[in-house]
Amino acid sequence: MGLERITLVKNQLGLSFSCPVFTVGGTNGKGSTCSFIESILLAAGYKVACHTSPHLLKFNERARIQGQAVDDARLLEHFKQVELARCATPGTPSLTYFEFTTLAIMHLFAASDLDAVILEVGMGGRLDAVNIVDADCAIVTSIDLDHMAFLGDTREKIGFEKAGIFRSGGIAICADPLPPNSLLAHANQLACDLWLQGRDFSYEGDRQQWSWSGRSEAASGLPKKMGGLAYPALRGANQLLNASAAIAALMALKNRLPVSAQDIRTGLATVELPGRFQVLPGKPSIVLDVAHNPHASAVLAQSLDSMGYHPYTYAIFGAMADKDIAGVIKPLLPLIDYWVCVDLPISRAASAEILADLLVEELLAIKGEAKRVSSAKSPALGFEEVLSKAGENDRIVVFGSFYTVAGVMAYRNKRAH
Repeated sequence: MGLERITLVKNQLGLSFSCPVFTVGGTNGKGSTCSFIESILLAAGYKVACHTSPHLLKFNERARIQGQAVDDARLLEHFKQVELARCATPGTPSLTYFEFTTLAIMHLFAASDLDAVILEVGMGGRLDAVNIVDADCAIVTSIDLDHMAFLGDTREKIGFEKAGIFRSGGIAICADPLPPNSLLAHANQLACDLWLQGRDFSYEGDRQQWSWSGRSEAASGLPKKMGGLAYPALRGANQLLNASAAIAALMALKNRLPVSAQDIRTGLATVELPGRFQVLPGKPSIVLDVAHNPHASAVLAQSLDSMGYHPYTYAIFGAMADKDIAGVIKPLLPLIDYWVCVDLPISRAASAEILADLLVEELLAIKGEAKRVSSAKSPALGFEEVLSKAGENDRIVVFGSFYTVAGVMAYRNKRAH
């Protein structure tokens, strides 16, 4: 891992941005936070582009301009420009899939006369391809244990990697309520304008509405506290934390990208992001969530617990072999009555058989008995099995890897057509 090769090609391309750039990193909540910022800025009338990863069904999901995925023809032109620049660079450096595609999307954005660009970090921060661009506002959403083989095995080590997107004297937002000292120290060393959850901004809410509080500055044209906010269109236990960080980021850049309280309300109400505690219409209830680490699955369990009563809950679960699988399933064990573990179409994935064996071990250790656990060769086949068993008042939870959720989404789309 390193930025040397991609930086050489970036320089050959002459890649730069003249508009404000938001870079969003963190263990969980990155995609949601990007979408909140994007939706609010669109509501305010700005021309906005957003890069996220990974995609669910089509690569084009990674590059949005004005909220719409960029088409193949536009993307391919910038793929070509990246390859020409790479070949013209002394030594012809190699690029990974993520590096190449990130450069192509950035090059497209730089040529699109934008008011703002939002870039989601792929993994970590310090050595991630997105970090070749200096962010005007860098946001770290949360810090937890994931990708430990690359980022370190403690929150302190991971926090330092995440804080690598901060810039000297720049705006830095941290939404994690308990940020590791490594992040705080790095921000201090860089003399960042650091906004911390609970110190510089916060939120509170009841069942009907919520409010946001931040630094008080009369010049902003906005009150220190915005009350009576409707809950965001993105559901889930942690979405207020993500929305709160997005608002803090926009307040920190208010002089360059002013937004009104109504823009914020509209953006929160109209935001969309598939696969993040996405509850599909109809019966039985179907929940799609790309929770694939212990922190995310704990939030998923909290969100499921708040949904109300369902006679039975079925889970379709698939995950990568390098994840803390026991940690992912543990918060959900009391909530799931029937598990279907699925194979995924990638060599990194744990087999359905391994997942099922681990589940049985965990269930026996906790309950003294194994709940119903089966396996399937794909998410689609697992979903078919569950549909044949679930009643209309039951609940189906599809979670784990992006591939798990994408497999069920593709199956449903195919049946719909």
